Formats: sequence, structure tokens, C-alpha cells
Amino acid sequence: MELRVLQYFLAVTREQSISGAAEALHLSQPTLSRQLKELEEELGKQLMIRGNRRITLTEEGMILRKRAEEIMELVKKAEDEISLSDEMIAGDITIGAGETDGVRILARAAQELRQQYPLVHLHIISGDKARVTEELDRGLIDFGLVFGAVDTAKYESFRLPCTDTWGVIMRRDAPLAKKKSICAKDLLDKPLILSRQAFQNTEFLEFFSCPQEKLHVIATYNLLFNGSLMVDEGMGYAISFDKLLNLTGDSTLCFRPLEPKMEAPMHIIWKKYQILTKAAERFLQKLQQLIEN
Repeated sequence: MELRVLQYFLAVTREQSISGAAEALHLSQPTLSRQLKELEEELGKQLMIRGNRRITLTEEGMILRKRAEEIMELVKKAEDEISLSDEMIAGDITIGAGETDGVRILARAAQELRQQYPLVHLHIISGDKARVTEELDRGLIDFGLVFGAVDTAKYESFRLPCTDTWGVIMRRDAPLAKKKSICAKDLLDKPLILSRQAFQNTEFLEFFSCPQEKLHVIATYNLLFNGSLMVDEGMGYAISFDKLLNLTGDSTLCFRPLEPKMEAPMHIIWKKYQILTKAAERFLQKLQQLIEN
């Protein structure tokens, strides 16, 4: 399977037609059709269904599209890293992270690094722990910012000097808003709005001391802003970390911490035996200096 043919395949998935892809690639339609047919024969699977007006991917085609995009991203990353001279510190640093105020320290390290090396660029990719570690394993990101325990057999890591505190976001006129902190029994009969990764945290399950099925979970969110809109519309109570929303001033929402207090330690992680780019190495050094100081 050649990279060139994967590029052809991705062009067809973008344009959703062979004629449109052929025009974008400056190829003739018969040439492109032949390349795609040979790709299907090589894999022994039909990748697309050719309709009158548009191309539809089969299940195998959708799998190939996802993998082909990852392959092309890795190729571009390798080309960028190799093309840099030995003396120059430049390039992209990509970090996977969930929603957390801990991103501030990463941004601070990146900003100080850019003052020395302005050709360094930081990219934050949002995602839960499962997605972050998956992309780290595939080499699509340099570092991950994760909560809780770290698999030391797979990753190098060090702990960041900050934690997030679990609590409840609610309307200011909600009954529980009168309390200074929220305990498990306060929530057992309440409509809950949870992050999709909340129950990956065993401490969270221990806090409620009951099976997940016993909780009245009426909605989930991936991004807290969306969860806060559900709260604001009166759907229920959202459980989240603190410091993620501006709840001061005229905000109709408020945050109350859980009792007993639940904190989530943060770690920056990277793959064992991973060869870091010079930009990534300098970023890691800068981050460690910030923590030590």
C-alpha cells in the first residue's frame, strides 16, 4: 500500500466523488478509478459504494479513512522534524489534555519557551484519558496531561504541582446552593449531569458508595460548557472540576465542592523510550524548571 494511493483515497472521501477528487489531484478519472480499484483488490475489501452523484464509504472504507488520516499526520510530523536543522529549535509540541485549569502551567511553560524560540508552536488537543493515551500510543501527540494513576510500565511522567477539586455546578436558585459543600446523600435523588469519563475514576464511585445504576443520571457531556448550558436550563446538577467556568458577577450558576473533599492529581506523561524532538525536550525542561521554582 503506497502513501500516494492513500492520499488519492482520502481525496475521494473529502470530495465524495471521483470526478471532484480527480480534478483536485490533477489526474484523469480513469487513472484515479484504476488506482482505487487496485487498492480494493490489494485489501480484498470493497471500500466505497459508487452512487450516481456521490461516493459512500463502506464500514471497511471508514476504518481505512481513519487509519489513513493518522498515517498521513505521522508522515507530516516526521517530515517536519527531520527538516529542522540541528541548531534550530522549532516545530510543533502537541499535548492531549482534558478540561482543567492545569493547562495554565503548560501554557506558561510554552510562553516562556517561545520567548527564546519563537518558531515553537503549542497545540492542545482536548480529550478524556482514554483518548489521550490512545493518541499518545499511536505517536500522534508528544505529551498527555492526565488525572489519577499512571501506567509506569508504558509511560514516563512527573506530577504537576496542582490539583483539581470535584464539585457540583448548579443554578444559584437551586435548593442545594444554600449549602457550602455537597455530600453524596444530597445527590442520590437529584438529576445528575456527568462528564462521560466520570465513572472511570474509582474514587468517584467510592464517593457515592452505590452502583452507578442507582444514580439518577439524566445527561452526560464531553465539554463542560455544554454541561453548564443544561444546568442553566434547569435540567439538573453537573458534577465537574472547579475553576473551569467563570461563575462570578452576573452568572446564574455557582459551584459547591464535594464533602469529603475529592481532589484529582495531575501528571504530564510521555511514552517510554520515546525520542522527543528538540522543541519537546526544551518544553519538558522548561516545565520542570517552573515546577522546581
